[in-house]
Amino acid sequence: MTEKKSWKATASVSLTNYLDSGCIVAGASGLTLWANELNLNSLQVGLLGAISANAFGSAVGALIGGRLADKYGRKFIYTYNMLVYMLGIAIIMFSFNFPMLLAGFFITGIAVGVGVPASWTYISEISDESNRARHIGISQFAWSCGPAIIFVLGIVFSPLGLLGNRIIFGSLFIVAFIAWLLQRQLNESKVWIEEKKKQSASTARPTHPYKQLFANAVSVKSLLFLVGVYMFWNLVAGAMGFFMPYVYSTVGGLSNLQANLLQAVLWVITAAATYFLFVPLGDKVSQRGLFFAGAALAMLSWVVLTFFDMSWPALWVFVVAWGVSAGISAQAFYALWATELFPTNVRGASQGVMFFAVRGSAGVWSMIFPTILTTLGFTVAGTFMIVLLLISLLIGVIWTPQTRGKTLQQITEERYG
Repeated sequence: MTEKKSWKATASVSLTNYLDSGCIVAGASGLTLWANELNLNSLQVGLLGAISANAFGSAVGALIGGRLADKYGRKFIYTYNMLVYMLGIAIIMFSFNFPMLLAGFFITGIAVGVGVPASWTYISEISDESNRARHIGISQFAWSCGPAIIFVLGIVFSPLGLLGNRIIFGSLFIVAFIAWLLQRQLNESKVWIEEKKKQSASTARPTHPYKQLFANAVSVKSLLFLVGVYMFWNLVAGAMGFFMPYVYSTVGGLSNLQANLLQAVLWVITAAATYFLFVPLGDKVSQRGLFFAGAALAMLSWVVLTFFDMSWPALWVFVVAWGVSAGISAQAFYALWATELFPTNVRGASQGVMFFAVRGSAGVWSMIFPTILTTLGFTVAGTFMIVLLLISLLIGVIWTPQTRGKTLQQITEERYG
C-alpha cells in the first residue's frame, strides 16, 4: 500500500475510534438529564455505565470482534459493524424509558467493542516500522477528538435539555454512516492475506487461537503486561469518561454547562497533546521515557484534584495535567504494543481477550465507583484512582517492550522464533 493510501485508510479506520469515545461521552454529558427525565436511581445510573461502550458492552464485543477479524479478515468487520452501531444509536435517540435506553447503550457498546481490535490491528499492519506509532497516534487523535467535539456540542445544545442530547447522538449516527461508506471501500490487510495463504499451504492441523495464546509463555507474559498497563489506567479513565461531569456536579457543585465546558477543554488539550507529542515522538524517542512522562503527569493531576478541595485553580490544573498526560497515555501505548507483541494469526484475538478484561473490569468499577463516591466520599475515591495510576506506571516503565523501529515480522521472529 502506498504512503498516501495508507494514510487515507488510517483516517477512515480512525473514525471507529472517534465513534467509540464519542458515544461514551455523549452518554456521560447527558447522564444527569436522562436520570432526571426517567427518574433513575444510582443503581440504574451505574448500570448504564456498566453495559455501555465504556465497559461490559464493548468488552463482549471485543471478544467477538477480535476472533472474527482473525478468521474472516479485518475488512469483514468494516463491512457490517457500523450498521450495528447505527442501530444502537438510533434506539438511544428515540428512547422513552429505561429498558430502551439500556438496550441502546448495550448494542452500541457491542459494536464499539467489535470494531476496536480490528481498527488498531489494521492500522498497524498497513504501517511500516518507521511510522507505526505515528499512524496509531492519528487513531488516538481521532479518539481524543470524539469527546472534545461531543462536549462542545453538549454546551451548544445545553439550552435544549434532553432534546439536545438526542441531537448529539444523531450527529454520531451521521458520522457512523459516513464511516460505513468509507470503510466498506478499504482493501484487506496484505499481512492478513499472506498469513491466510501460509495457513492454507500448511499441512499441520491448525491450533485454536486461544490455545495458541494461553499455551505459549511469551504470549501469556505479553497478555499480562498489556492488561496490567491498560486496565489500571482505564479504570481511572473509564470512570472519568462516563462519570466526570456527574462528579463535577455532585462533588464540586458545578452546573451541567460548567462540567461539560471543563471536559471539553480537557479533551481539546488531550487531542493537541496526542497530535503534537505522541504522533511525532512515538517512533523517534525512548518509549519508556515518553510513557513515564504521561503516567507521572496523570498521577499528579489526580493528587491535585483529590487533595485541593476541587477549587477552580485545582480544577484547571487537573484539566491541563490530565489532558496532556492522556495524549501520551497508556491507551496510546497499549494500542501500539498490543498490535506488535503477537503474531498475525492471533493479533485480533489477543486484543479481543485483553479488551474484554480491561473493559469488563471497567464495568465492575462503574457499578462500584458511584457507591464509593456517595458513601466514602471523594477523597477516598480519588485516592483509589491515584493508586491505580501508580500500578499502571510501574508495570509500563519496568517492562517496556523494545519494538521501536522494527517490522512486525522482525518482532514476531525475535519473540516467537
